[in-house]
Amino acid sequence: MIRAFVFGKFLPFHKGHEAMIKFALTKCDFLSVLVCCDNEENISGEVRKGWIESTFAGVKNIEVKVLHYDNQLLPNTSETSTSVSKIWSVEFKKHYPDYDLIITSEPYGELVAGFMGIQHIAFDLDKAHHPISASVIRNNLFANWHYLPAAVKPYFAIKVAILGTESTGKTTLTERLAKHFNCSYVLEAGRELIPDSTKFTFEDLHLVANEHAKRIDEAILGDSPLIIIDTDIHITKSYARSTFDRELPVENDIYRTNKADLYLYLNNDAPYYQDGTRLSKMDRDLLDRSHREVLIDHQIKLVEISGNWQTRFEQAVLEVSQPIKSK
Repeated sequence: MIRAFVFGKFLPFHKGHEAMIKFALTKCDFLSVLVCCDNEENISGEVRKGWIESTFAGVKNIEVKVLHYDNQLLPNTSETSTSVSKIWSVEFKKHYPDYDLIITSEPYGELVAGFMGIQHIAFDLDKAHHPISASVIRNNLFANWHYLPAAVKPYFAIKVAILGTESTGKTTLTERLAKHFNCSYVLEAGRELIPDSTKFTFEDLHLVANEHAKRIDEAILGDSPLIIIDTDIHITKSYARSTFDRELPVENDIYRTNKADLYLYLNNDAPYYQDGTRLSKMDRDLLDRSHREVLIDHQIKLVEISGNWQTRFEQAVLEVSQPIKSK
């Protein structure tokens, strides 16, 4: 039985790593993936472990482990160094004392294997097939989004929720922002599942909550880390409270999917437009009060957007630009 291991920070785990692991699985009977996580990194080893386990769910001959270490004791470097390779080989030997093989995509793999007295197989050393690195992704998430596996994208997605009562321009602003930032967007599921705001059941709100979360999950896997979302679960809960005087039970997974990095709330000072399927202006304004109460109850920090349509768009562009810069 041939046992092999691969190691790395996987910060983040990307499709080059995925390809290396797939290659390694063809060279052994059992593969161990070691996530090396130093004491100063801001993404936990357990999160990274989860990315890999999710990507390789269903593969039986693989395990993923986390090595927590102090970077003052074990050096951090991606350079090929004999002295560094020797130090790390001692650590690896503790975890894999009787393994046969190490697979890497770095020149130092040969050095580590030599010190451990095992075989090394190189994979795509010149990055010809997978021209990407974790540092390049960290430096430009938008340009390299397509190199992230599906399991990783939710962690790095930038979600912006556009909230507000009826007839405040949420859908128009969502589409306009998506065009401006060339990003993914999610339209309000409720407008399709409940075409008339004055005629729906409590059970309809469950359908809306589930469908909207499904659409957000799908959008996260799209071509951009930025997703503009028209309405969210708190607004659906507000409809339940204001219309039926009942709290809508929501699963934790739906809350997690809906959780946004930025919440823009459109003030109800916009011109009211009645298309025959909306609430009256008085009820629309009462709903605004309900929305705000629900959002306060859930401790959601809002950025107010008001003024005419162009002013709203300009304010929103400035606000959305902030979480983009922080990534």
